[in-house]
Amino acid sequence: MCASFSGSDPLLADLRAIVGDAYALPGEDAPELLTDQLNRYTGRARAVVRPRTTEEVAQVVRLLAGQRVPIVAQGGNTSLTGGATPTAEGSAVVLALTRLDRIRDIDLENDAMTLEAGVLLANAQEAAREAQRLFPLRLPSEGSCTIGGNLATNAGGTQVLRYGNTRALTLGIEVVTADGEIWDGLRALRKDNAGYDLRDLFIGSEGTLGIITAATLRLFPQPAAQRSAFLKFAAIEDVLALFDRAKKGFGSALTAFEIISGATYELVARRLPEQRLPFPAEFGEERWYALVELSDEESDDHARDALERVIGEAIEAGLVQDAVLPESLAQTRAIWELRETGLGSAQKRDGWNAKHDISLPISRIPHFIRSTGDALRQAFPGIRVFTHGHAGDGNLHYQVARPEDTGDDYWLTHETAVRTLVHRAVLAHNGSICAEHGVGALKAHTLPDYKPPLEIALMRRIKDVLDPQGILNPGKVLLA
Repeated sequence: MCASFSGSDPLLADLRAIVGDAYALPGEDAPELLTDQLNRYTGRARAVVRPRTTEEVAQVVRLLAGQRVPIVAQGGNTSLTGGATPTAEGSAVVLALTRLDRIRDIDLENDAMTLEAGVLLANAQEAAREAQRLFPLRLPSEGSCTIGGNLATNAGGTQVLRYGNTRALTLGIEVVTADGEIWDGLRALRKDNAGYDLRDLFIGSEGTLGIITAATLRLFPQPAAQRSAFLKFAAIEDVLALFDRAKKGFGSALTAFEIISGATYELVARRLPEQRLPFPAEFGEERWYALVELSDEESDDHARDALERVIGEAIEAGLVQDAVLPESLAQTRAIWELRETGLGSAQKRDGWNAKHDISLPISRIPHFIRSTGDALRQAFPGIRVFTHGHAGDGNLHYQVARPEDTGDDYWLTHETAVRTLVHRAVLAHNGSICAEHGVGALKAHTLPDYKPPLEIALMRRIKDVLDPQGILNPGKVLLA
């Protein structure tokens, strides 16, 4: 039976005593926080509370822990796996962290920035830019996702090739534990081997082990110049051959290497005609495209010369069929807009699809793409596959779309079988069914099928120690 609460709930009065009347509401008064951004999950909550400080977060957690009330921490509510949505049971309190939005400190001598969990990623980037530094985490959702959510899922993004994922960008964190204690781990150290690395344990745990309230993040010098190129290929093997040449030719200056399948590119041309495209659309299962970015420490001329040299040699070798090297900021923005917003917008217009956030050894990508695509089309006639991703770390966003002559109700009978086929193929290629979007609710029930039993057992032991009452984000990552 679902729990039912109202504005007269005594817990609400206790929460308001901590955060103020305006910042603690019955769950039904904040419906926008109860549904994930893909409209896949809609839950219920006893209350929604918006603390302003870490101490208020700790007081709220102590109150709720004392009554064994489940807690769902939420940032920008941009999860693609239902990771920040309460369950339908309705007894949880949503702890919305967007009011924790202060940038506490920027230490230029140490190239570090300390900021709270509710800071938007775009605002963190801007703060670094104003300090003449670079914070390199870059995501399509950067205008709405928060630093806390990025830490909770260990987000990757388009510049992970050079700078690493969120874990690699983090020096220290502040965490409110499941019993309401505050762990101040905001040490801005590059080396600290004094015991177990608790920081890395909480990062990527999706709010199931503790609630991250602040972080100290690494900053980098702003590059002297950035150059991009959009390339066309006849086969995925040629893409990876060019990637190998790019690593050797550009070294650490290679910032991003994004890949887009021909089917995905053609879908953008059909569903999003207003999107500017570097090349006319040519449908073909073997057609592939890549978006390459160079961040140069010397000059724009040096970056352009390096890009032209490596790509020119690849064209002569027959690896690259065609190339567009933008000369203006507007042209550069257009090709990145295609990658960061165009692909998702086109798929949204096409209809609901089964999104898979997977990672593979880079060498296994071609065989996975061909064998899994063939298996899907044989098992589900008419089904379509749209693939893009980060070639640098083997992270593919592998989206499976229904046949065009069907509606979204196709998934009522086919989604589980489609996901099982894809996930088994990932496992057969020594990959992971979860790369950067988190396990959330979407994959929690299947995770034990794709992890060794000992790994699951060790994860459960950690969960039991850090959250013995099981109140932190129930139903996510590990099921009870």
